[in-house]
Amino acid sequence: MTDHSATLIALALAEDLGDGDVTSHYFIPGERLARAFVTMRSEGVVSGVDLAARVFTAVDPDLQVSILIPDGNRVSDGALLIQIVGKAQSILTAERTALNFLQRLSGVATLTARYVECVKGTHARILDTRKTTPAYRLLEKQAVVHGGGLNHRMGLYDRAMVKDNHLVAENGPAAIQAAIHRLRAEKPGIQVELEADHIGQVRAFLAMEGVDFILLDNMTLDELREAVAARGPQVTPWFEASGGVTLTTLRGIAETGVDFISVGALTHSAPALDIGLDFTPS
Repeated sequence: MTDHSATLIALALAEDLGDGDVTSHYFIPGERLARAFVTMRSEGVVSGVDLAARVFTAVDPDLQVSILIPDGNRVSDGALLIQIVGKAQSILTAERTALNFLQRLSGVATLTARYVECVKGTHARILDTRKTTPAYRLLEKQAVVHGGGLNHRMGLYDRAMVKDNHLVAENGPAAIQAAIHRLRAEKPGIQVELEADHIGQVRAFLAMEGVDFILLDNMTLDELREAVAARGPQVTPWFEASGGVTLTTLRGIAETGVDFISVGALTHSAPALDIGLDFTPS
């Protein structure tokens, strides 16, 4: 487990436990042993199984925790994901925190899988964004991968993404090109992406050196097709379509020939998957 995941688990447990689980302490005999299963109550792609398993052992290292279905699998209603054997008090104390991680991340993976399925047969790939739950970004982006999507930049440090708010000073193409050259000289491994709001900007950016991606922001299908045609036979810069992307509009966008489609909804609007914990006779 990474230090980041361990920290999140510790914070989540502290938030839920406070100075102790009074219900389990007073209503469940401390010596009672039990067997429980984390169980799917809907169909979907699971993510966070490993993390949920670690919550149980964080509460009680003596619990015997077995992962039955790993992350990234599509599973049906009723599938058993994790088996836990040990003190009933400990299982109940860990239950909600474990399920909170698992339901949230599986929801992201499941929604991502729906978007990925929608573009099947086209050239386009599905990307996430930085519109993530604070401190959950690494987990949610991993859930996107479990659902078949790809990760966009992880943060402000691993790709230069020049959007309209960065151009408020009305920098012209020469100033943008000079900035790209400075970046390349000092940080040669960093990719560069420029946001274009209209075809004129696309053509100007295509003429520049050192541009890896052009973000086609809120363009119509005709504008997207025009942008792809303007690039011609060259492979790069890659085109990323963004804005107004839903499961209804997605297929049409993918069929314009863009390389990537970024979808903020994958992480900011994914509904939690229905997953529960059930005790069974030992």
